[in-house]
Amino acid sequence: MRIGIAGLGFMGTKHACALREVPGATLAAVYSSDPRKLSGDLTAVQGNLGGPGEILDFSAVKRYRDLAQLLDDPSIDAVDLCLPTHLHEAASIDALRAGKHVLVEKPMALDGNSAGRMIVEAQRAGRLLMTAHVLRFFPEYIALRAALEKLGPVRAARFARRCAPPAWGGWLQNPAKSGGGAFDLLIHDIDMCLHLFGRPAGLAATGAAGWVDGRLFYEGFTVAVEGGWVNSPAYEFCMEYRVSAAGGTIEYNSVGRAPTLFAAKEEMLPLAGRDGYAAEIAYFVECCRQGHAPSLCPPEESAAAVELMLALLAARERNGEKTSC
Repeated sequence: MRIGIAGLGFMGTKHACALREVPGATLAAVYSSDPRKLSGDLTAVQGNLGGPGEILDFSAVKRYRDLAQLLDDPSIDAVDLCLPTHLHEAASIDALRAGKHVLVEKPMALDGNSAGRMIVEAQRAGRLLMTAHVLRFFPEYIALRAALEKLGPVRAARFARRCAPPAWGGWLQNPAKSGGGAFDLLIHDIDMCLHLFGRPAGLAATGAAGWVDGRLFYEGFTVAVEGGWVNSPAYEFCMEYRVSAAGGTIEYNSVGRAPTLFAAKEEMLPLAGRDGYAAEIAYFVECCRQGHAPSLCPPEESAAAVELMLALLAARERNGEKTSC
């Protein structure tokens, strides 16, 4: 499968590198408005995870400064959209109308109506649409999902994600383009809650701009979802979870603790699988090849994550008052 990547920022760089580990998939084209990035020099790229970008060999890759030209290229089978969030709807719809399968970075869109229009267009075009909710493919979160299948009913859970305000990608600091810090970060954890537990019955939240302390209320248990931008450029990116079930408690912290089950004894959870970015792209490619909807990461759930995250942000204005979903 020949894939074109649109956008060569942090996520576009991650996806370009991950594609090298996906059998049967080829990076065939790239789009960027930055000629330095189109040359393959991604050393100035920054992000939450890891160091700066690297120099990639784009000598055998078509390079476009006009996205429409990439979408018009008949040799491209699928487009991996790593553009700023406010561009996701229009770019996805254009790509689908051009006959391309679409993998679009998270958040799927800035609002539920936009996400819904993307889903309708994919159905109309007969092409596959999937949001790159990579947490579903991270070994640490796969291990959590597998463990919960054996531990019985959930009693309580907490998911958190925080980092310094981004010094890169000016669009991220513009809520009209990114949705804001809490929206852009916690969409991961909201999506994971939908994946593991389904839709909550109610929610509540407190916090301020760029930060949310939220609660999702399920039958018999509550999930805390907390995070956003910490007002210090030195703050290290961190993601974590703690889930207590009838058979034990599982904890993970990206800067301090591997996934660990605390039950009759302390036990490290086995981590299987490949790099999450390579795994999600490989899954997308296989779904395209087989003509199967992405049941592990359906676009309807990605749209629901956008709506639930926006509901949590709105609940923040009610200062902890519980509301139904």
